[in-house]
Amino acid sequence: METSTQSNLETIPKLSHGDGDHERFAHYVKKDKILTSALSGDPVTALCGKVWIPNRDPNKFPVCPECKAIFDGLKK
Repeated sequence: METSTQSNLETIPKLSHGDGDHERFAHYVKKDKILTSALSGDPVTALCGKVWIPNRDPNKFPVCPECKAIFDGLKK
C-alpha cells in the first residue's frame, strides 16, 4: 500500500516577538510613555507590540521596520 501526501504550504516569514530580533531595533513609543517609564520604571509598549523598559540610546540602532510601517500607516 502506497500513500502520497501533498501539501500546499505557503512560505510565510516568521517574525519574532520575543526578545531576540526586537533587541536589534529602536522602537516607536509615545514620548510621554517613555518619560513616565523613566520615572516609574514601568514597561512601555511599542507600536509593534514589544514590551520593555527603555534603558539604551535608540539613536544607536536602526528603526524597527514593523513600528515604522505601522507609524507610516497612521499618518494617512
